[in-house]
This record gives sequence, C-alpha cells and structure tokens, in this order.
Amino acid sequence: MKNPVHPGAILREDVIRELGLSVAETAKRLGVSRVTLSRVVNEHSSISANLALRLEAAGVGTARAWLALQTARDIAAERAGGLPKVTPLDTLAS
Repeated sequence: MKNPVHPGAILREDVIRELGLSVAETAKRLGVSRVTLSRVVNEHSSISANLALRLEAAGVGTARAWLALQTARDIAAERAGGLPKVTPLDTLAS
C-alpha cells in the first residue's frame, strides 16, 4: 500500500464514531488524557505501545494489530522521503 491510513483515523471512524462516543469519553475510559487521544485521532501523533495496550484491554483489537498499522504508516512515510544511501553489509566482510 502506497499511503497507509493513519491508525488514528481508524480509531476515530471505526471505533469512536461507531460506538457513539466522544473523544473525551473514550479518553476517560482508556485512562489517557483527552489531548493525547485527540492528537492521535486527528492524525498529529502516532499510536504508542501504551495506547495500543490500552485499546487491547478495552476490547478494541490487539496491541500488535494497532502497532502494525502504525509501523506500516511510518515505513511508508520514510520511503516517501527517499531511502538513505547505505553500503550493503555483506560487502564489508574480508
């Protein structure tokens, strides 16, 4: 996938909106600040391991799945910025 969706958008649309919750209520239930959750669902911050574990404990997927979504997004962003020049490690051996 060229530009994976931000996991915060999935959380916003498929979880919070579908359940009819506000960001403030969701944050309270997850035990995080409203500002922290707002930054994630508005795609200004990444899903952290801590938030992923909280979502899993709340019955919203697995922590591994949330982090996989975030990792896919992060890798796509790095690739879009251009890959750094590196020397293959196997050519260094003598």
